[in-house]
Amino acid sequence: MRLWSINPHYLDQRGLVALWREGLLAQKVLLGRTNGYKAHPQLDRFRAHPDPIAAIGCYLCDVVKEADKRGYRFDGSKIMRSGACRKMKIKRGQIAYEWDHLLGKLKTRAPAKYEMNKSLARPRPHPLFLIVPGGIEDWERV
Repeated sequence: MRLWSINPHYLDQRGLVALWREGLLAQKVLLGRTNGYKAHPQLDRFRAHPDPIAAIGCYLCDVVKEADKRGYRFDGSKIMRSGACRKMKIKRGQIAYEWDHLLGKLKTRAPAKYEMNKSLARPRPHPLFLIVPGGIEDWERV
């Protein structure tokens, strides 16, 4: 499961579709409706939010917005709760780590997207996140 902290704008088609599916799975886990993935470290940051279901809902809403911009049809009715929610902090080092990880994926599976993004020094975070100083997050498995 990869719940990107970087803005979904940078993802290729395959990455955006995977993010949608994995985000829906994360929502299901947070709702207690799965047997697996309960201890997945990517979910720790959502569990730490005062309202984890609202947080994952906000996260997913921005994925749907990006899909809409591209003409994809993601079913936003699958989001259990949406609306305004408190931003979550993400360390700059985590953004950098994910950016390198994404560029590696794009280089092989979406060369045009890679070329478009490779020179970007400071990618934007997903709109749910606020960048703060620091290294890679403790929940990341390097």
